[in-house]
Amino acid sequence: MLESLYILAITVESMTGAIAAGRKEMDPFGVLVISCCTAVGGGSIRDVLLGNYPLVWIANPQFILVVCTAALLTILLRPRLSDMSTAFLVLDALGLVTFSIIGAQKTLALGHSPLIASMMAIFTGAFGGVIRDILCNDVPLIFRRELYGSISFAAAWLYMGLCWLLADMTTAILVTLITGFLLRLAAIAFDIEMPVFRYRESRYRDDDDS
Repeated sequence: MLESLYILAITVESMTGAIAAGRKEMDPFGVLVISCCTAVGGGSIRDVLLGNYPLVWIANPQFILVVCTAALLTILLRPRLSDMSTAFLVLDALGLVTFSIIGAQKTLALGHSPLIASMMAIFTGAFGGVIRDILCNDVPLIFRRELYGSISFAAAWLYMGLCWLLADMTTAILVTLITGFLLRLAAIAFDIEMPVFRYRESRYRDDDDS
């Protein structure tokens, strides 16, 4: 089940990367680069940090074909993309939770602690978008007010807790997917945001010893 959801997730993330590249008026090569970084960048960072080789897309090059196909399809569907913005938000929410579960699951399988697994869930779920936004010269979504990285973190702990309580991975995956998905949609629908840290230096500073 997770593999099918993974393919859906990388497809959606590839298309969001292509849209971001289109907003910056990049050429098709730039679109493909941004799409690939968005779709597989988070998982690649996770595996590099954990020393888990080969990387997923190197071991399974068909995933890159899926990503590139989705990016090119996005270019072809450009006239209709404005009518699909809501669908992209919904699918992106599903992709975020899917990546988060996969990140936690793989980290635990490598013998790491739940704390490290929750951190790797964030890398897997959100850092493809961080790479995308940095390359597009935008402030990454995870560092803004929106509930994004925090949902990834919560989903990882929910998944691990359910696995411990139920000892049934399928049920744990389904409950985590539904819960995390609904939380992300609620955050979007009701503009639920994290508080921000504001710091402004005084315009005038006291001179030393004056």
